[in-house]
Amino acid sequence: MSGTLNKVMLIGHLGDEVKMHYFEGGGCIGRFPLATNETYTSKQTNERVTNTEWHNIVVRNKGAEICEKYLSKGDKVYIEGRLKTRKWQDDKGNDRYSTEVQCIDFTFLSTKKESDNNASNKPEASQPAAMPKADEASAPEKDDLPF
Repeated sequence: MSGTLNKVMLIGHLGDEVKMHYFEGGGCIGRFPLATNETYTSKQTNERVTNTEWHNIVVRNKGAEICEKYLSKGDKVYIEGRLKTRKWQDDKGNDRYSTEVQCIDFTFLSTKKESDNNASNKPEASQPAAMPKADEASAPEKDDLPF
């Protein structure tokens, strides 16, 4: 393969609200942190261990405005993009680096409210659905099918 590939796909939860920055020419950038988790069982202690990795997400223009409008802290989102490392200087003149995910596409998966509701409704979801009454079950269905 002679080409190269710079592609990132993440599913995680927003760690903060989308921070917007508007430019004079009408463009804008939205930034937010995204948390992804890895969970495993430690062989030494037999305990579940969760490691959280934080990613800096950058969305541009219309995508940024959509994210600002509909996303909030805790929401689950799918992000697709590419890695980009920026170099900048701090107040003391030292070179600093920041690696970001330049978002190309995104899909909203669930809101924090939906996630909380699903977690609290789990016992109810496992209960069987109500059975129809005997009269309803024995009544023939009316349809237009000739057979």
